[in-house]
Parts: sequence; C-alpha cells; structure tokens
Amino acid sequence: MIKKNLGLLIFALFASVSIFAQQTSTSPLPRGYSDIQLGLTVDEVKDLLKKNSIFGFRGDRDVSLLPTQERVLIETAGSSFFSRCWFQFYEDKLYAITLNVNTKRMDYYSMFTRFCEKYGKPATLNPSKAEWEDDGIILSLEKPLTVKYIDSKVYNELIDSGEKLKSSESVIREEFLNTF
Repeated sequence: MIKKNLGLLIFALFASVSIFAQQTSTSPLPRGYSDIQLGLTVDEVKDLLKKNSIFGFRGDRDVSLLPTQERVLIETAGSSFFSRCWFQFYEDKLYAITLNVNTKRMDYYSMFTRFCEKYGKPATLNPSKAEWEDDGIILSLEKPLTVKYIDSKVYNELIDSGEKLKSSESVIREEFLNTF
C-alpha cells in the first residue's frame, strides 16, 4: 500500500512539473549583458564600460584594432563575478560579447539551470557548451564558465565573406607575438 501511494505521489509530482514546464513561457534571449547590447558603437560601449565598475574598464589602453580595419576588440579585466571580458566589433557595431565568469564565485550548473528556466531548452547541447538561439541572437554558455552573446547575422556574414573569426585568446596570442 505504501509503495502504491509513493508511486502515485511520484507520478503526480512528475505530472505537475511537466504541466508547469509546458505552461511557463520563456523569455526572449537578451541582446547583451546589462546596458551593453549588441549593435552599439565602440564609443557607446566605452562610455557604458566606464560607468559600470563590474567590468574594470581602464579606457583606450583596453582597446585593440584587429588585423582587418573594420574590427575592434575591447578587452577588460572584470571584477567580482567576471574574470575577463571581450567586446568584438565589426564596422563599428558590437557583434560579440564574451564574459569569463569567475568560477570561484559561480558554477556552470547554477547558470545552466537559470538559463534553462529563463530561456527554455538549449538549441544545442554537448559536454562543452549549451547554446540558445532566437531572433538572430546566439546565447552560449561554455565550460568551464564563459557566457557569449553573438549577433548571428554578423557572425554568419563574416564567415561567408571568408574572414575567419579569431577567438579572443588567439588575438591576444597574436598581439603578444607582435611585441617581439
């Protein structure tokens, strides 16, 4: 009798969770973090970074010109929850935001759970990352703990035009090599 009641209780719990999950609507994907949104100009992002101490922006010394003339990269140390942050521009418009989250203050599972609650099931899921896609935005949560906001239209244009997007680390590596 107890097993039967326990079985019914578990079934009812799963049914209510399933119904709840179907009834909750997901939020649209954000176009960026805080006030820094994809599509802003370099100067607009610089101004916002200066006003927000969470990014630790120090001004123009954090700004680099990438090998092609139309691409700018802002790299800045973070404070508190961010360890490093990158903002990539093409034709003076922000198209990619990469935020390395401090793993001493936050964990992948907590962020993954929150993203699923807020944005629904990821479009892509594998052991190294989860991606949500919506209205030209890709929101990526990568291990160990990186959040990326990408304008997929610009990203695909760059890929289609034959330009290879360099990761932030390869850009930094190239800049270091150029110092010799």
